[in-house]
Amino acid sequence: MTTTAQEVLGALAEVRDPELDEPLTDLGFVAGVHVEEGRVAVRLRLPTYFCAPNFAWLMVQGARSAVLALDGVQEAVVKLEDHSAATEINRGVSRGAGFAQTFAGETTGELGELSETFARKAFVARQARLCDSLLRAGQTPHEVVGLQLSDLEPGPDQARCVVLRAQLGIDASPEAPAFVSPKGRAFDASELMRWLRIARLVRLSVEGNAGLCRALLKTRYGIRDPEEVAV
Repeated sequence: MTTTAQEVLGALAEVRDPELDEPLTDLGFVAGVHVEEGRVAVRLRLPTYFCAPNFAWLMVQGARSAVLALDGVQEAVVKLEDHSAATEINRGVSRGAGFAQTFAGETTGELGELSETFARKAFVARQARLCDSLLRAGQTPHEVVGLQLSDLEPGPDQARCVVLRAQLGIDASPEAPAFVSPKGRAFDASELMRWLRIARLVRLSVEGNAGLCRALLKTRYGIRDPEEVAV
């Protein structure tokens, strides 16, 4: 079976920047894909030379795993370019070494806790968008806390929340409360509004960082902003 570049891009679309919770493909982080007889080479780029190495590691590692999972792929080489820790990250990921082993003496451990922390932030930000949309549409806090997951309109934020719930061990069944704390606890109406004030700040942080990264990438490489292209 022959793997195509389009299939590789599809796999890379499932890999997200852990801080921004957006696909690498949407952010413009995929600089190139080359496929030849079961061997796939992917080039990644980031907004700055000094983007956090731990996040860069997670993206390179995630990209390699996603490509290797495709039928017909025998070898996947993901190369991070123009980054201060590119040599260490590219070598460590290609060898299957851990982050702690690769950066021995510079870190205290692997990145599972970091990934979970930012997944919970992403979950909060997505829920904030959904909750504000319902309140703007005229629903009251009492009505919102009575909603189940199946009551939410299908869409990107709803779908992503379901995925993040499953990833974080939070009830993702259709009967589950639509809005819960980052640990999965349901709110009453007064708690919802207190939570929402903080959740809006998390959302602004995530969205602000995404906008900044897009602008920096655009300036660094002279590429068009994917969102501008969409408009």
